[in-house]
Amino acid sequence: MKAVKWDAVLIGAGVRNDPEQFLLFERMVNLVHEHAPQARICFNNSPDSSADAVLRWL
Repeated sequence: MKAVKWDAVLIGAGVRNDPEQFLLFERMVNLVHEHAPQARICFNNSPDSSADAVLRWL
């Protein structure tokens, strides 16, 4: 399998802001760190702000 270099990874507010999803959020951050350590991690406030969140870091 060919490796892919990710410039940015967005983790949405639906996972991040839900206390019941805390462990999932934590796992996601660690997976990004493990598999794409060079990637910027971006956070949105709503689905409408996803593009802006990524563009802040690219």
